[in-house]
Amino acid sequence: MQQRKAKVVWGGAESAAAQEIPASSQLAMAHNSSWPEGEGAPEHSPVPRKKRLSLDEKRWNTVVNVMLVAFVMAVPPVVVVFAGGGIAPAVWIAAAKAQLRRGSGDGPPDRLLGGLLADGLDERTCRSRYESSLYSRRPARRPSPHLIAKLRRHEELQRRCGPNTDAYSRAVQQLRAGKSVGSPECKYVVSISYRGLGNRILAAASAFLYAVLTDRVLLVDPSNDMGELFCEPFPGTTWLLPREFPLASYTNFSIDTAESYGNMLKNRVLRADVPPPPTETQLPAFVYLHLDHDYGDEDKMFFCDDDQRLLSSVQWLVMRTDMYTVPGLFLVAAFQEELDVLFPERDAVFHHLARYLFHPTNRVWGLVTRYYRAYLARAELRLGVQVRNFDPWAQQSPVVLRQITSCLWREKLLPEVLDTEEHAVPAPGGARTTAVLVTSLRSWYYERIKGLYWDQATATGEDVSVHQPSHEGQQQYGKKSHDDRAWAEMYLLSLCDVLVTSGWSTFGYVAQGLGGMTPWVLHKPTNATSPPDPPCFRDVSMEPCFHAPHVYDCKLKRGADTGKMLPHVRNCEDVSWGLKLVDTKLYRS
Repeated sequence: MQQRKAKVVWGGAESAAAQEIPASSQLAMAHNSSWPEGEGAPEHSPVPRKKRLSLDEKRWNTVVNVMLVAFVMAVPPVVVVFAGGGIAPAVWIAAAKAQLRRGSGDGPPDRLLGGLLADGLDERTCRSRYESSLYSRRPARRPSPHLIAKLRRHEELQRRCGPNTDAYSRAVQQLRAGKSVGSPECKYVVSISYRGLGNRILAAASAFLYAVLTDRVLLVDPSNDMGELFCEPFPGTTWLLPREFPLASYTNFSIDTAESYGNMLKNRVLRADVPPPPTETQLPAFVYLHLDHDYGDEDKMFFCDDDQRLLSSVQWLVMRTDMYTVPGLFLVAAFQEELDVLFPERDAVFHHLARYLFHPTNRVWGLVTRYYRAYLARAELRLGVQVRNFDPWAQQSPVVLRQITSCLWREKLLPEVLDTEEHAVPAPGGARTTAVLVTSLRSWYYERIKGLYWDQATATGEDVSVHQPSHEGQQQYGKKSHDDRAWAEMYLLSLCDVLVTSGWSTFGYVAQGLGGMTPWVLHKPTNATSPPDPPCFRDVSMEPCFHAPHVYDCKLKRGADTGKMLPHVRNCEDVSWGLKLVDTKLYRS
């Protein structure tokens, strides 16, 4: 197949300006307030007045806890000697990890997410950034002090080298001239945005972690309304690739592009196995990283140490992926020490990346908060059920419906319904109320689950309401209203207390990571006559699955099962050949 040479010309994809339509920030407990949508209401806090009076008293305890964790994680291990003997440094580390796992459930809502977010941004331009903690009941995982410090340094890098800076202008001039720089002042990775929204979120998170590990500025392709779905994550700068980016054809790069790393290795344009590193004249002005689901063996060498040393000398990298490649980065030996201190809890990597990067714009946040207050806030239990069918026969199948209800009842996530017309006697004090949020491209499953709990009483006397925000019929790539609703529904699922997702679905991966929930996962149905048995399983981690990982041992230079190389990188249960990060202390073999 003939390889296409990428043109370097003036022009490129236009950057879309984000629409900022303000939305209310109140919680359910303030649902009767009448202040207008989008207006500031400092005296109408979602936190009740009595509770607010004691917040100053509690705030000092929160500060002390954070400082203690920072000290324990940052200071070298100390041996404390008691009368009866010594205490191992491991006790200190265990205490720190326990504090991280407890998260922010106690005390007032943590608007900065444990230090994950920088303070000082204009809240009116992105209400979700500082309001999200008001809507979640679940205690989130706390980021490590090292991750917090690393993010602040990376934000400074983005401001110093990002668009509208002299450093960025010089780098673009060198790229336009087709020249490489031996020791570049600033280095960049451009993340191409394509495919469904879940894939785009996982791809941007993967590119961001790679940028953090390699001290590169992250620039996100603004295609598919990325600027209208997500607020700017970096204070004082933009993460959107400017429209005058000289590689005008970058969105069309593919496995056949001559400048792909795999093709450069194959054609001996670059060689990672020959020291010393190439000179300035031997380096290309940019390298395209094809890490898509169809990538070849040479492309997969990206996950090897020698290849990372070579790529570190290239100023511009353009990355295309439709997957969550983070587990592959954990297999790169050069990154492992840094990743260990950034993420002492390996099953919370995407949880931290997603809550840092992806904040709904005001328009999408309005969709989230209005629906939440109207249908979910008053329920004592919120159950999210995400249904994604990949086969046409499963779009409205009684077999799949039976699988869903079997999972919900077998795992005691919802009460069963009575076969008779008798009604169960509610428990003293009133029955618990449960709101079920169903997300699916079609309404068929929602209508039947809703009808089931309307037509028949529950065995426990519990009241169950069932809701579905939208049913678009089919996935619609590039349609703004479709992506708005998809992003809002992912976020609503993340606000639930319990989550049931569909195996293989990136939509579900995003929701569980944002919400910090290990979900029950519906097995992918394999036939139209009988549901899987068991119908679902409790996942081993809330981390997304890397669907098409490399299967190569870079040191031994031979094929290998990468799911057995590290204890915290295991094969996924929904995609058996995929890779998933797990917490080794919680992993159930």
